Amino acid sequence: MDLNFTAEQLEFRDQVRTWLEENKPREPRPEDAQGIREYDLAWQRTQWEGGWAGITWPSEYGGRGSTLAEQLIWYEEYAAHGLPSIDACFVGLSHAGPTLVTRATPEQKSFHLPKILRGEVVWCQGFSEPEAGSDLAALRTRAEIDGDELVVTGQKVWTSFAASADYQELLVRTDSSGTKHQGITWVVCDMRSPGIEVRPIRTMDGGAEFCEVFYDEVRIPLTNVVGGLGNGWSVAMSTLAFERGTAFTASQVHLARIVEDLIDHARDHVGPDRRRPAIADDETARRLARARADVAALRAMTYVGICRSMQSDTPGPKGSMLKLHYSNLYKDVAALAMDIAGPEALRRGARHHGHSWVGNYLYAFSSSIGGGTSEIQRNIIGDRVLGLPR
Repeated sequence: MDLNFTAEQLEFRDQVRTWLEENKPREPRPEDAQGIREYDLAWQRTQWEGGWAGITWPSEYGGRGSTLAEQLIWYEEYAAHGLPSIDACFVGLSHAGPTLVTRATPEQKSFHLPKILRGEVVWCQGFSEPEAGSDLAALRTRAEIDGDELVVTGQKVWTSFAASADYQELLVRTDSSGTKHQGITWVVCDMRSPGIEVRPIRTMDGGAEFCEVFYDEVRIPLTNVVGGLGNGWSVAMSTLAFERGTAFTASQVHLARIVEDLIDHARDHVGPDRRRPAIADDETARRLARARADVAALRAMTYVGICRSMQSDTPGPKGSMLKLHYSNLYKDVAALAMDIAGPEALRRGARHHGHSWVGNYLYAFSSSIGGGTSEIQRNIIGDRVLGLPR
């Protein structure tokens, strides 16, 4: 493992920095779901036209075919420029797409992957259910085979951007005769199919990107099955490995940017005591230093994960360590920001260094739930990384 960048990689960083500075969006990102969709797709199309879409995707599907180290450089520069997250495009780019690359048929790849990279479609994830969130294998949404179609009936929940998505990576139960991990199928669902009802869920941070999705005898062609009937658990583990591993690289780098902006804010603004800059308080300074150190540790873990992923096409269970540390740190930093900003953070529309501290704080609670709860991540680490007894 070599954590130093080569001359070629440093040159690549200069290219990324220059292109982002010249082409980054100039208008603020909308806050409504449809506005976010159009904004994110337009930015994705700009990256496609500039040759930067799909940094590590195979070139035969329109990707750049770059190394994972170059992907890390891209995310670092992306965060340094304060660019928006790719929320509406996240599922398609970060784990549905990579899953299709490794598990889909040639026909499925050639149809879906270019659309994702060109910014033509939005994907969502249909995994969690009201009684099968952390226990994903307990899912009940069933799919019966009828000729050359699956007929799907059931419900999913916490489905980000379902209201504006074109396609969904959907887990259904096609066979109940075996164990709960058997008989699950991973299938591509067209969100415009008859029988689908989407109900947005208003969250405490004011957003409504999460949704409930109901399926009433929705017909999906068998040709949309990825990895074969009954093999959905294996395919889903590939999906979640991407989500818990390299897919979080951008979020980790963005968190580092938040910490640095928070330190600047603490220097420039009076603290809760209303007498001196927030950073002049010894305890506040200590917590900020700890946050910066924790971010440095997360960065080191990311570098190790990148080096490890270079030796395997699919991220392994050690990605759960990154996910767990990131989730805990994100919540700690969000709480620290609220302590530093004080009542001013609650003022309607208040933003500091481009951040809504109260918005970050409220949203941070979802970080230890989405993509598998922190409890599940600890189980994975204990069982599959440390080899502890069950």
